[in-house]
Amino acid sequence: MAEKTTYGVYSRTHKPFDSALQATRDALKARGFGILWEIDVKATMKAKLGVDFPDYVILGACNPPIAHQALTAEPNIGLLLPCNCIVRQEGDHVVIGAIEPHELMGLTGRTDLKPFADKVESILREAVDEASRS
Repeated sequence: MAEKTTYGVYSRTHKPFDSALQATRDALKARGFGILWEIDVKATMKAKLGVDFPDYVILGACNPPIAHQALTAEPNIGLLLPCNCIVRQEGDHVVIGAIEPHELMGLTGRTDLKPFADKVESILREAVDEASRS
């Protein structure tokens, strides 16, 4: 089950990294999220800094209907989109995580955006949980 921290929800799995990454993509897609971009942090660190880094990918995920509703309610919310997710190797397991949307929405000072955060958190938590299951 996904655990919540200050700015994310996380789960751990013993799946191989590539399997966990694909499971995360699939779980997000099944819930209406498209992946706008992927950042391969390991490859970037090696190419730009010559540094060896564990497997780590950042996924920029967007659910268009929810994003449309949020942008309509608060046009500047685009600064806080998309919903970033991570898949990273940590020792003998892989961490799958997603941004905690209440923290993002809290930056606006608008309590009327809580329903968006509630909906997105529920969906992302489900996706993280599903992706981490063996």
